[in-house]
Amino acid sequence: MATSGRGTGIVGYNVQTAVDTKHHLIVAHDVTNVGHDRTQLASMAKQARSATGKEDLTVVADRGYFNGPEILECDQAGMVPLVPKPLTSNSKADGRFDKRDFVYIAEDDEYRCPAGQRAIKRFTTIENGMTLHKYWSSACPRCPLKAQCTTSDYRRIARWEHEAVLDTMQERLDRQPDAMQLRRQTVEHPFGTLKAWMGSTHFLTKRLPRVSTEMSLHVLAYNLKRVMQIMGIVPLMQAMRA
Repeated sequence: MATSGRGTGIVGYNVQTAVDTKHHLIVAHDVTNVGHDRTQLASMAKQARSATGKEDLTVVADRGYFNGPEILECDQAGMVPLVPKPLTSNSKADGRFDKRDFVYIAEDDEYRCPAGQRAIKRFTTIENGMTLHKYWSSACPRCPLKAQCTTSDYRRIARWEHEAVLDTMQERLDRQPDAMQLRRQTVEHPFGTLKAWMGSTHFLTKRLPRVSTEMSLHVLAYNLKRVMQIMGIVPLMQAMRA
């Protein structure tokens, strides 16, 4: 599995789980050898919806799952994604304005910068398969706040053609400040339990199909023990016979 270092990797697997918030049951899981989570959101959300039968599913994930097309796919499928955006702005780290300091004005299709100037749409391009609109203001070279904004002649702002979906999701997150705490309490609980059961060890099998089977057995055992705690053994046996 590839790691962050160029040309490096480790022998390992990326385990994905979808966990319900009420009972902490694992409703869907997967094992991949992809070293990041950015392309897993829609797939896991659809598996969770299929397993639970809930059409109006709210999907909460951490920053590692933030990916515009994946979020759009969830939205178009009728699910509600809640994924915070990674804080990777070099401008903010260097003490300059970042994109969050620019206000998008939808009716004019323009941005208002911190100096009160308007950045208008200049052209459209395609980068990594995504259609992006580029904006900047003609006032940049003479702006008194330029040193706090950009080291280039103009501060250029890129906007994805479906960025309204991301803006709406951010508004939902702003109204639900406890969403990420709920995520941690929910999805990390099964991982912690499984690791405690496994001890300080690795998967016992090799190759992706076998590891997937091994993980499925772990999930089955975990879910059975959870349901025993929730329902009791006798009601569970009766339900299984029915």
